Amino acid sequence: MLKGKCAVITGSTSGIGLGIAEGFAAAGINMVINGFGDAAEIEGIRAGLESKFGVKVLYDGADMSKPDQIEAMMKRAADTFGGVDILINNAGIQHVCPVEEFPTAKWDAILAINLTSAFHTTRCAVPYMKSKGWGRIINVASAHGLVASKFKTAYVAAKHGILGFTTTIALELAENGITANSICPGYVLTPLVQKQIPDTAKARGISEEEVIKNVLLAAQPTKRFVTVEEIAGTSLFLCSDSAASITGTHIAVEGGWTAQ
Repeated sequence: MLKGKCAVITGSTSGIGLGIAEGFAAAGINMVINGFGDAAEIEGIRAGLESKFGVKVLYDGADMSKPDQIEAMMKRAADTFGGVDILINNAGIQHVCPVEEFPTAKWDAILAINLTSAFHTTRCAVPYMKSKGWGRIINVASAHGLVASKFKTAYVAAKHGILGFTTTIALELAENGITANSICPGYVLTPLVQKQIPDTAKARGISEEEVIKNVLLAAQPTKRFVTVEEIAGTSLFLCSDSAASITGTHIAVEGGWTAQ
C-alpha cells in the first residue's frame, strides 16, 4: 500500500528522523531526506538506503529556518516523484537554560525550526495531497508538547504549538483523504538529547550521570529510553490504511511519562 509513495522527512540525517527514514525505506517508500552533517556521511546514508532497500532517495540540505529553501525542497520532491504523499516534520533544535538568560537568537531559531518550518512544509505539500485525495502528515512533537520541564522555554513553547497546528490542519483536511497527527516521544538517546545533557547538568547544578538517572529517565516509568525504531513503527502505522480514521490526535510514545 505504501510502496512507491514519496515521503519528505525533515531532520533525517540522524536520530529519530533517520530511524523513520530507515523504516520507511524498508516499506518501499521513496523519500527526500534532509538535515545537516558531514557531506560524505550524508551521502553514505543516502546511498545506503537506496542500495539496501531498492528505493529512490534524494538528499536536500534546505535550512529549515529559511522559507525559500523549504519551498525549493518541496518543489524538488514533487518534481522528482510526482507529488508529496507523506510529510514528516521532524527537524528540531534545543537549548537549555533559565528564562532570564535565554538568548533571544536561540528562541527565534528554535521557534523557526521546530514550529514554523512545519507550517511552510505543510502549505507546500497539501496541494499535491489534495490532488491525489490522499496524504499523511506526521509532526514529531515531544512529551514536552504535553507537559513542561524547567529551562526549556522555547522548546516547550514550540512543541505545544505544533500540537495546536496539527489539530487545526487535521480539521481543515478531514474531507480530503489527508490525516494529520502528532507523535510525542519521550526521551530518545539521539544526538539532540545527548547534547542537552551537559547543559541540563549546568543549569541544575548536578552531574551528567544524575541528569540521565534523575531527570531524563526519572520522567519515564519504564526507566529506559524510547527507541527510534518505536517511533518509526508508530509513523508507519499512521500512514497505513488501518489509521485512515485517526486524525488530529497526539500519540504519546514516552514510556508512561504523561500518565503520572
